[in-house]
Amino acid sequence: MDHDLPLITTIAAALGLALVFGFLAARLRMPALVGYLFAGIVIGPFTPGFVADTHLASQLAEIGVMLLMFGVGLHFSLADLLAVRKIAIPGAVVQILAATAMGVGMATLWGWNLAASLVFGLALSVASTVVLLRALEARGALESFNGRIAVGWLVVEDLAMVLVLVLLPPAAAVLTGSGVMDTSGLWRDIGTTLVQVGLFVALMLVVGRRVFPWLLWQVQKLGSRELFTLCVVAAAVSIAYGATKLFGVSFALGAFFAGMVLRESQFSHRAAEETLPLRDAFAVLFFVSVGMLFDPQVLLDQPLRVLGVVAIIVFGKSIAAAVLVLLLRYPLNTALTVSASLAQIGEFSFILINLGAALGVVPPEAQSLVVAGALISIALNTLVFQAIDPLQRWLLARSQLARQLAARDDPLAELPMSTDPKYLSKQVVLVGYGRVGQRLAEALTGAGIPFVVAEQNRELVERLRERGIPAVTGDASQPEVLVQAHIARARMLVIAIPDTLGVRQMAAHARMLNPEIEIAVRSHNPEEARRLEEEVAGRVFVGEHELAAAMSRHVLERCAG
Repeated sequence: MDHDLPLITTIAAALGLALVFGFLAARLRMPALVGYLFAGIVIGPFTPGFVADTHLASQLAEIGVMLLMFGVGLHFSLADLLAVRKIAIPGAVVQILAATAMGVGMATLWGWNLAASLVFGLALSVASTVVLLRALEARGALESFNGRIAVGWLVVEDLAMVLVLVLLPPAAAVLTGSGVMDTSGLWRDIGTTLVQVGLFVALMLVVGRRVFPWLLWQVQKLGSRELFTLCVVAAAVSIAYGATKLFGVSFALGAFFAGMVLRESQFSHRAAEETLPLRDAFAVLFFVSVGMLFDPQVLLDQPLRVLGVVAIIVFGKSIAAAVLVLLLRYPLNTALTVSASLAQIGEFSFILINLGAALGVVPPEAQSLVVAGALISIALNTLVFQAIDPLQRWLLARSQLARQLAARDDPLAELPMSTDPKYLSKQVVLVGYGRVGQRLAEALTGAGIPFVVAEQNRELVERLRERGIPAVTGDASQPEVLVQAHIARARMLVIAIPDTLGVRQMAAHARMLNPEIEIAVRSHNPEEARRLEEEVAGRVFVGEHELAAAMSRHVLERCAG
């Protein structure tokens, strides 16, 4: 290969080998990303043969992180983030503390000092948003309530890590015992960081949400597809870069907020679709770059330590998160989904451990252990997600405690005894009260058609009941939730959430409990919509902004009289 063209050779080698090994992994019924990681190991500096440019690969991977987070922002509003704040904020904080404590305890047993143990524990505590997005997208659960909780949880983790990265340099001196911490300077750094992040968020919400949708509209009027795509990508990368340089926010968070403001445009769904191939290509480069950091020798030199790191990542912090979610009275399925989401580490872990090494806080082996833990946990993460449903069935079949948690006395899990009888027969069962669900509810209310809402967000159910709207909390893919919504005597089931996996279960349980019930479903994907229409034997609606209106018209027509 011509080493005078490092960018081309790096991209060609990374994508070419990723294709080969990804294909082989898929043929062996393993996740394709395992192949991408292996491709990175092959072209990395720790294996013989061609060595790609690690610095260039990491920058290409950073672009992938930006585009992926931008795509999430296009489907994730500030309201979605605020809707899960009561679980995402305390959950992320407690989980970070628990995982850090586990990492500190293990590193202390190895004889590391407190400073090294603390940085090492923090590196194990934060999951990769990129890996989570890939897993949720593969399951069609990115916009489900569980998906929003997981994304919101990791956004809080990312914000916490931004603060940690700012505080680590001034704290390094006192942590290593080589100096005295300047307390006033430390508080100044904290205040500056919070002000910078606040200014960036305010700028995005006040100025960005008006300027960027307007710009997208102007470009769209020209009728040029390539200019439209260029505008979207330029906005994502430019805002992310500006957020980092001007406000000290990470590339990932900058791109996420850029997507959130562009979501205000009616072309947000088109923007997400047309940038998807580019996002996928750069996401592959991200996984290849992770593989390039891995030194297989660490598996031979320190197998027990690697095993301990993986145990904390995959089991330790996941169990801590699951317990917290259950204590907050969320369903078992939500607890398992959040646990699977956190069972890996990624980009922020590398940044933090590399900064710790540069400051002389952690020993050199810490980097190898973190990278090994990241690679193994990322490779296992798809399998962890696939184990959610079988594990839930196994727990419910064999664990009395699991059954008690599923059937615990929750006043929001069933309709009050005082519910008006008109909501218990010939009503519409509306699953989900997001943007589409709210439009449907308004249409039903205006037509005088009774309906019951089934929603996983407990706080939202509380607010609905305060307004006199009958609602139950829980995962509607579970038959007991539909039973509490009186599905057996309902006229129609309207599924207003884009959870492609849960939709099939909801429809099957509804048909079992009420064979004559009519079903209406929403979807974003035309191919998925065709399959759903055949499987659920109902009407499936595809779209974004006009979807709610179309569903409303259909429901009102079918329920008229």
